Amino acid sequence: MTTAPATDSGAVIGGRGLTKRFGDRVALRDVSFAAAPGEVLAIIGPNGAGKTTLLSLLAGIRPPDGGTLLGDPAKLGWVPQQAAVYGKLSVAENLRLFARLEGVRDAGAVVDRMLDQTGLRERAGDELGTLSGGNRQRVNIAVGLLADPPGLLLDEPSASLDPRQRERLWEFIAGLARGGTTVVFSTHDVAEADRYADRLLVLADGELLYTGPPQDILSDHAPAAPGSDSPHDFEGAFVRFLHAKGH
Repeated sequence: MTTAPATDSGAVIGGRGLTKRFGDRVALRDVSFAAAPGEVLAIIGPNGAGKTTLLSLLAGIRPPDGGTLLGDPAKLGWVPQQAAVYGKLSVAENLRLFARLEGVRDAGAVVDRMLDQTGLRERAGDELGTLSGGNRQRVNIAVGLLADPPGLLLDEPSASLDPRQRERLWEFIAGLARGGTTVVFSTHDVAEADRYADRLLVLADGELLYTGPPQDILSDHAPAAPGSDSPHDFEGAFVRFLHAKGH
């Protein structure tokens, strides 16, 4: 799915001039973007680039030291890398607990919908700690979706998954986007960003270096000589992009 970038007024998730400091260190500097309904946007960059810091601002976990958030963080679903679910409770018990904490009306109906939407109906009574990594991550995302948010923030959603689990997770996320949910995720796997995102935010040392489709980085930073890389080597193109930007 390809979605045009939003204007500020149409943004589900975004910010203008977002800045965050930790003491003397500037973790984010003047970052601006706007994500439209149904857009899938990946935040990528080297370690320490500010990816998780940006997500924490968008989720309302930390306040920005400068700039303005677009959209209401309280209305967004937030799935951190280490979600606070309970391994000794069943899938359904976890969902019911978090639905009550979220103040969801008719929690029973919402939990039923989430079990169907995430494909976890057959695992509803299973203890969370007995599930595969892929199914646990589905539960984490289901918790983020309980309040039916217009946008979902995911921090490294596939980091601990095997290739098959990862494929199923992204099929599920793509379905959310087709239904109109805006998805913003961080990842260290740039090939994953190339494959699944409509648009990239590239951060390095807290600065926004690029926002646009993956194809532009690939075409602008193609191999120096024919045959030196595979025809679609996004990781190689991304490394060349960073070098060209001085990183």
